Amino acid sequence: MSSDLPDYYFRVRENGAMVFRVDTENRQRRIEMDQIAVINIKNGEVKPHGNTKLTKDDKAEIDAWMQDRRALLAERDIDDILRSVDHLNLTSQWAQSKATPDQLEQITDTLLLAMHDLRSVLVRKKADRLLKGKK
Repeated sequence: MSSDLPDYYFRVRENGAMVFRVDTENRQRRIEMDQIAVINIKNGEVKPHGNTKLTKDDKAEIDAWMQDRRALLAERDIDDILRSVDHLNLTSQWAQSKATPDQLEQITDTLLLAMHDLRSVLVRKKADRLLKGKK
């Protein structure tokens, strides 16, 4: 393992992360990870673990990680949406060139409802943005 380990390790979980302080400065030269906090990325809550008192460095590192994590998750959201556009295009090609009548019967209503719902949301949001732009 590299001797240049970070001072903190963030174990990602569903709504945030568990934060560990990494320690290699011990007699056995083992890597020790002491949990110091739990982060909720959605509401920004940072709960110190047990009796841990977070230092300024701890808080700064956690804040930086949260900012980076939020940016990464936002980037992934956009990438997921762009992949959805690709999937819609592939679905159109499949429906036009490969789908059997039974397959089309199986997916048509569900797909049309989902597309109608998406279109309604997008049109409403676009109208809202246009109205706000005129004010």
